[in-house]
Amino acid sequence: MTVTERPGAGHTAGVTHLRDDDLSRLDAWWRAANYLTVGQIYLMANPLLREPLRPEHIKPRLLGHWGTSPGLNMLWAHLNRTITNRDLNAIFICGPGHGGPAIVANTWLEGTYSELYPSVDRSEYGMARLFRQFSFPGGIPSHVAAEVPGSIHEGGELGYSLMHAYGAALDNPGLLAACVIGDGEAETGPLACSWLANTFLDPATDGAVLPILHLNGYKIANPTVLARIPETDLMSMMQGFGYHPILVSGSDPVRVHHELAYALDLALDEIAAIQSHARQGFDGQRPRWPMIVLRTPKGWTGPKVVDGVPIEGTFRAHQVPLSGVRDNPEHLAMLEQWMRSYRPEELFDATGAPMAFLAPLAPRGSRRMSANPHTNGGLLLRDLVLPDIRGYAVDVTQPGVPQAEATRVFGVWLRDVIRANPDRFRLFGPDEVNSNRLGAVFEVTDREFDARIFDGDDHLAPTGRVIEVLSEHLCEGLLEGYLLTGRHGMLTSYEAFIHIVDSMVNQHAKWLKVTRGIEWRRPIASLTYLLSSHVWRQDHNGFSHQDPGFIDHMVNKKAEITRIYLPPDANTLLSTMDHCLRSRDYINVVVAGKQPQPSWLNMTEAALHCRRGLGIWAWAGNDAGGVPDVVMACAGDVPTLETMAAVDLLQRYLPALKVRVVNVVDLMRLQPDTEHPHGLPDPQFDAIFTTDRPVVFAFHGYPTLIHRLTYRRTNHGNMHVHGYREEGTTTTPFDMVMLNDLDRYRLVIDVIDRVPGLGVTAAGLRQYMTDARQRARDYTRAYGQDAPDITDWTWPGRAAA
Repeated sequence: MTVTERPGAGHTAGVTHLRDDDLSRLDAWWRAANYLTVGQIYLMANPLLREPLRPEHIKPRLLGHWGTSPGLNMLWAHLNRTITNRDLNAIFICGPGHGGPAIVANTWLEGTYSELYPSVDRSEYGMARLFRQFSFPGGIPSHVAAEVPGSIHEGGELGYSLMHAYGAALDNPGLLAACVIGDGEAETGPLACSWLANTFLDPATDGAVLPILHLNGYKIANPTVLARIPETDLMSMMQGFGYHPILVSGSDPVRVHHELAYALDLALDEIAAIQSHARQGFDGQRPRWPMIVLRTPKGWTGPKVVDGVPIEGTFRAHQVPLSGVRDNPEHLAMLEQWMRSYRPEELFDATGAPMAFLAPLAPRGSRRMSANPHTNGGLLLRDLVLPDIRGYAVDVTQPGVPQAEATRVFGVWLRDVIRANPDRFRLFGPDEVNSNRLGAVFEVTDREFDARIFDGDDHLAPTGRVIEVLSEHLCEGLLEGYLLTGRHGMLTSYEAFIHIVDSMVNQHAKWLKVTRGIEWRRPIASLTYLLSSHVWRQDHNGFSHQDPGFIDHMVNKKAEITRIYLPPDANTLLSTMDHCLRSRDYINVVVAGKQPQPSWLNMTEAALHCRRGLGIWAWAGNDAGGVPDVVMACAGDVPTLETMAAVDLLQRYLPALKVRVVNVVDLMRLQPDTEHPHGLPDPQFDAIFTTDRPVVFAFHGYPTLIHRLTYRRTNHGNMHVHGYREEGTTTTPFDMVMLNDLDRYRLVIDVIDRVPGLGVTAAGLRQYMTDARQRARDYTRAYGQDAPDITDWTWPGRAAA
């Protein structure tokens, strides 16, 4: 069958008649990898079975997953054959990440593991260490993890493998990302959406992804859905997603070796033809990319029956087929028979090294999938060319003037970041780039789109630098794959819906934390979020769009990884993003509004303020360097606006009250320096917030987070935090802050209640503030908008009440 002959719903692979030496080498590599996989799960001594197995050779705790491993081992061996024959630049993404021992086995066979971990050399001693360390205290995890050479995908990330593969392929025209998808993994929502990622892959400028759906029939206790639906339905489904599926199926190793060799040759020929066609300038239709469906038994080549119960080909092979080996002599004998069935004496020489005849199957140097530099993206990372933010600054004539849309100002700078970095920066978002006021980027680029484009579509092209797809999962996964392979990018989203990727960012944070302790892993560009359309400005949306809790989620991550910024205006947003796009190995969360807001600081002041992370705005207070009666603190653009309006009221009606204004940009400055690298030492914190004066804190998010960050501080008992209280609806901006007691009038009332002596002397003002709140609410109910004294307020507001 030729490349162009494609049956309607895919087809079953034919047979590539491998030469005897190729078949022998492939099968030997497969058996060697299977042997090493079983050894890692079970053994802590006697790695080459030079003596009969005894209970003391067996680990006391048996951990790991056998069921998927034989298929992974076969795929690695066959991909090595194609890499060697075609000089491919390929990486291996392991969706069934619990098949960790299989991937470790192959990296050891290739030699990369021993190069990076010399104590685990390719000898009997090294093999013993390889076996003992797996899922062992002080050793390595049972999943594919950052410690494993050639990995960019943590094994616990069920559902994200294919989107990582597509992210890796973007702007990598010479790269093949071979992605194995477990059939259990294929049931997840993120993976189901990932099939659509081929819509954003340009064969002319991007690399290729070869999805391999590995059907072995079972999850940990249940059958998998895709393994049980009719084959015609499965193949039609894949074709509907835009693929040409090629089926390889069987349990006879020789037959499967031949069929898999054919399938890979056919798939790679098709990929080469697609790319050649596109790179010669032909304007073709959306390509139909090949993919492989590999159907093999669960736990293939392992025990078939244990204690009268079927194991191979059932869910019972998922983890450890023989669980009572130390205590059950019959199981111990079965384990030894199982391991000897791979004929290790044919695979490893007297020293324990792989036999020399296996060497030609392993690619050389960086062509090894375990040593490909794309899997250690920091090796390939180049700095961004970033325009000078001073050329994009808002001209602040006085504090509060003019008003500006922070994200729109930032969008102009981002436009020029994309223009200056056409091969290593991309913007990802779920259909919200324009909505979040970043539309200036479309002056220099388009949205990447490789499906049909109609007249009237807005900025769609196969070569765009912006990827918009209405799935936060897919945006996140593509960006992660892009960053992990040595490029830069950011994700913009509505604040409330970024929670969709909570689990994904968990895993990325864990990856970054672990890689910081791995000497050979190089730093990668930070994962940066810009969250807009935030909780306080959902003028035409409702309660469903109001949730600032992603920052709470991120505070749970390791302190050396997370950074959270709440710039109060456009210039501080520019300074913050300039810093974030230069950073490495962090997760940056930036929350900024898209609606017109006062501009408080000129660019020089903004840059200094952002470097400090928090600071006293002396021009806004009247404590004149002395001890204040009250500290008015704020973090976030709307909380800053309401705080400044409250300070204006206090200075008008209580001029003798000494007020200090503190603005927080870097939220982690609130923690002690013993808890976070950005934390303020206690003496500095006490100097700014005092040790005994009331602090009225207007915060963007949930109030409890400020208490959590400051609970060890001397003055924590005097912290009174206003923030989002899970109250909201479709209403006006000021009504929204009133619903959550964050408005200027409520802040003034809190000052009166907290500052000693004011409760009596300012009782009339307190009543006036209460009435002002009611008047503001009545106005919104009568006219459907906020009152002019709210919308027209400017600093310093000295108009009569």
